[in-house]
Amino acid sequence: MAESRAAIRYAKAVLSLATDNKVAEAVNTDMKQIANAIAESSELNAVLVNPIVRSADKKAVLTSVFKNANAATTNLIDTLIANKRVALLGDVANKYTQLYDQLRDTQIAKVTSATPLTKELEEKVLAKVKELTGKTTEIENTVDESILGGFILRVGDLQYDASIANKLNNLKREFTLN
Repeated sequence: MAESRAAIRYAKAVLSLATDNKVAEAVNTDMKQIANAIAESSELNAVLVNPIVRSADKKAVLTSVFKNANAATTNLIDTLIANKRVALLGDVANKYTQLYDQLRDTQIAKVTSATPLTKELEEKVLAKVKELTGKTTEIENTVDESILGGFILRVGDLQYDASIANKLNNLKREFTLN
């Protein structure tokens, strides 16, 4: 719990600084890249959380991986290293993107489909989500062939499952109950 509170504090501080310097969008792009890199690379995550790895080595790894990062992002990395909190970097990046989306009054709609969404279908989903929530929405499409067809839409706490796999499971349950 203390770890997430610290991550929120760092994220708020960076967002405030980035907003003041009018680089909040660029920092948000950096934070998305950092969050994705840490989530996808178990080696990078292992280096960041390992207390045996020297801070200078962690800084060298991060500066080489994120060499095109904004100055505010590199200052955050330096601050986390100096405070021996670099293991929080992934959490800080995730919290920053959440706070940035709240600031802009936008949200992420996660759509899982059997095939990639076409532009036309993406626009229809965006229009429907905006109608339901009243907020500007960005779509994050994930392809999962196991759902067979249809889609699963997640917006915040809401989930709508219109997948073929879900419908088949519901039918299966109906037949086994009778």
